[in-house]
Amino acid sequence: MWPKRMTTVTDTDQTPETFAPFEPFLAGARAVAPLMLGVIPFGIVAGVGAAGVGLPALQAFAPSFVIFAGAAQLAMMDLLGRGAPALVITLTALIINLRMAMYSASLAPHFRGLPLGWKAALSYFLTDQAYAVSIIRYQRPMALGEKAFYYAGAGMSLWAVWQASTLAGVTVGARVPPGWSLDFAVPLMFLALLIPAVKDRASGAAALCAGLAAVLLAGLPYNIGMVAASLIGIIVGSLWGWRKK
Repeated sequence: MWPKRMTTVTDTDQTPETFAPFEPFLAGARAVAPLMLGVIPFGIVAGVGAAGVGLPALQAFAPSFVIFAGAAQLAMMDLLGRGAPALVITLTALIINLRMAMYSASLAPHFRGLPLGWKAALSYFLTDQAYAVSIIRYQRPMALGEKAFYYAGAGMSLWAVWQASTLAGVTVGARVPPGWSLDFAVPLMFLALLIPAVKDRASGAAALCAGLAAVLLAGLPYNIGMVAASLIGIIVGSLWGWRKK
């Protein structure tokens, strides 16, 4: 049961503010809803990939629930299918998910003041999509509690769809016709996240340089190129903003 009203404070003037928790929660769910069109085929691809390496259904589905990270899951299953050592698979997943550390650093100021238990629970639902819609919304004033429930609405609704999609992929397995080419949804989904975030020259330069770096460094082992490209984008965007000051 939702509490009918909650009192929290804004980030700007520390003035007590009362709000209904379900309102920002539903707002977060609505904000992430259009991205589900990409999440569903992405999840099916991840499930099919897990089933395709010969894992039992429960083991094939487990990474979706435990890790909850699509790109890492795809990479892990690809390496597992090639017979890569467990250490290589683990390191690859960790490297791919390093971007979550950057997301966490960006969200941390907005969640300052939340109890540790809340932060720990919310961290499980951190994804590219939940981060993107939340950080864009946080550019407008919101109370601390509203931010938490908005993020929870985006993250939890996406989690539910992801679990259902990967379970469907595990269930149907190799019966998905190759002609469907569901893989196309992966880059399109990330483009849908990128475009709304490019609002000025600094973010545009960061996106352009990171994109070029990702292409040029795609051949590096263990997906290090993606992490390096992300760092290059951050550096370029920071330097651009610093030069304009």
